[in-house]
Amino acid sequence: MEKAGLQPDEAILLSKPSNIFYVSGYTGEGIALLAGDLCAIVTDFRYTEQVTRQAPGFEVFEIKTGQSHFALAAEVLAAHGVKAVRFEADEVTVARFDKMKQDMPGFTLTALKGEPEQVRRIKEPEEIACIRKACDISCKALANLLPRLKPGVSETDIRLDLEFEMLRLGGESLAFNTIVASGPNGSLPHAIPGSRKVELGDMITLDFGAKFGGYCADMTRTVAVGEPGAEMKKIYGIVLKAQQTAQDALHAGVPANSIDKIARDIIAGEGYGKYFGHGLGHSVGIDIHEDPRLSPTCQDILTVGTTMTVEPGIYVPGLGGVRIENTCVIGETASETLVTAPKELLIL
Repeated sequence: MEKAGLQPDEAILLSKPSNIFYVSGYTGEGIALLAGDLCAIVTDFRYTEQVTRQAPGFEVFEIKTGQSHFALAAEVLAAHGVKAVRFEADEVTVARFDKMKQDMPGFTLTALKGEPEQVRRIKEPEEIACIRKACDISCKALANLLPRLKPGVSETDIRLDLEFEMLRLGGESLAFNTIVASGPNGSLPHAIPGSRKVELGDMITLDFGAKFGGYCADMTRTVAVGEPGAEMKKIYGIVLKAQQTAQDALHAGVPANSIDKIARDIIAGEGYGKYFGHGLGHSVGIDIHEDPRLSPTCQDILTVGTTMTVEPGIYVPGLGGVRIENTCVIGETASETLVTAPKELLIL
């Protein structure tokens, strides 16, 4: 993140793990300090070597027993002539802010107001490469899982199988908690996998993603085990049309809410509007949910290099649900999907 906007006596203090990783590559605990010619990580003994390995361009300062990160940060910043500190108000709790004021007396403390996240919106080519790889791992994991989706398998077993495949194929971790929703549980957009066993004719919604190079994949596919009912097949076709049409309209220069409206109008036009209650999508990167959002209320103009999910769904209580999701990179006149798994209804 650029420090050009800082005054000579001003510093940025980062405590959000995703922002610390973005500026330094460091993934352990602690805080980051940026001021003038200073780039530093304040941490404890457990992580000092990790800082030197992951963030060689950063100085590392190790707290002493009983010393807080903020107290040591105050010493380091005072030595560099800093008098004002900007911090992430959306990350720091009230208790932590009180501690900051106590341990950093004499410093003017002001909120950053989301500036680091604004910088992170547009992904560099190397960031997109990591998201692409994470999506590729996720797609391959799904392909390996599909032959094992049969009646009698529990949602929990499916989750474990899918997560194992993502890690076995090179995912460094999971991007988020995997969602597996079978049969009537499909009406829960964020269903927690449980003991329910798949039955013949079930639709199964799988929302998952690997993490690679510190960046997240996010994809959803809904598949059928045996021939599904007529209404569920109809719902699948509506969601597929909404997803593809909105994805085809995704490009730079358009308001985010206009893309949401495309999918929402298709679903509402088929009589299922009240069963699609969440936003169409969100940006994805180091964090699984980033701004901007594809929602009715977000008027942000989409820009080249932003990664967005497109994930319409229909969720009917007592019947089930369907969601289809791709992660896409926005270009000047079109978008590119990073998720290559087929979207057509797959009946196993």
